[in-house]
Amino acid sequence: MFVNDPLLLSRLMLLSLGTRQSLYHADRIPPPERPVLVVSNHRSFLDAPLLMTALNRSIRFACHHYMKQVPILRELVQQFGCVPLDPTNSRQQGFLQQAGQLLQSQQVVGIFPEGGKAIVEVTPPDRMWQFQRGFAHLALRSPVPELDILPVAISVSEETVHYSLPLQVFHWFDPSEPLFDRPGFHPLVVYHQASVLIGRPYRITERDRQQYRGKSAKIVVDNLTDYCQSEITSLLKIAN
Repeated sequence: MFVNDPLLLSRLMLLSLGTRQSLYHADRIPPPERPVLVVSNHRSFLDAPLLMTALNRSIRFACHHYMKQVPILRELVQQFGCVPLDPTNSRQQGFLQQAGQLLQSQQVVGIFPEGGKAIVEVTPPDRMWQFQRGFAHLALRSPVPELDILPVAISVSEETVHYSLPLQVFHWFDPSEPLFDRPGFHPLVVYHQASVLIGRPYRITERDRQQYRGKSAKIVVDNLTDYCQSEITSLLKIAN
């Protein structure tokens, strides 16, 4: 199936799998003319299409480096317009530059800050791994006026977990990822009933950027990271 529109592809994928979804706090979604960085919890390959459908916008999601190496997955992420991360343990300069350019052109970029561990190790729907800080660096480096960070929670009440290929298969394609260098199988979580809860946006200010360029860089990065994780955690508690 070749569809050039990521939003349409998302709708078709959810429809074909019978995934039902509900949307809460839609009034918090920034208007279409504004650049947005979407930050969300992550447990399934369906998270990206679910968020696109909920926000009714195509979103350029960051995806793991290995996904551009594996046949079929490679073609799928291209259709969705995903932006592959640089190899594990790199400084992500290539990704940060490309994502920053997308934000400057007023596109929506999506990041799952829990990283690859969230997609390899199945956790309960109301739990998250500690957020990585890359999205905060991206937001604070991007010279985009009125950039909104939009925290979004995905809460799942019905799902099925399948186990696909051995993790060692993915290690062949991406030896840089330590999560693949172990026994076990890659889980495939299929949602049947999911809720998308929109958090309160965080507007990046010039003061934030000034602090980031100065001695308070770590503080402002930590504050932004903690705000998004706390917001999503609160939304998950409400949903459950």
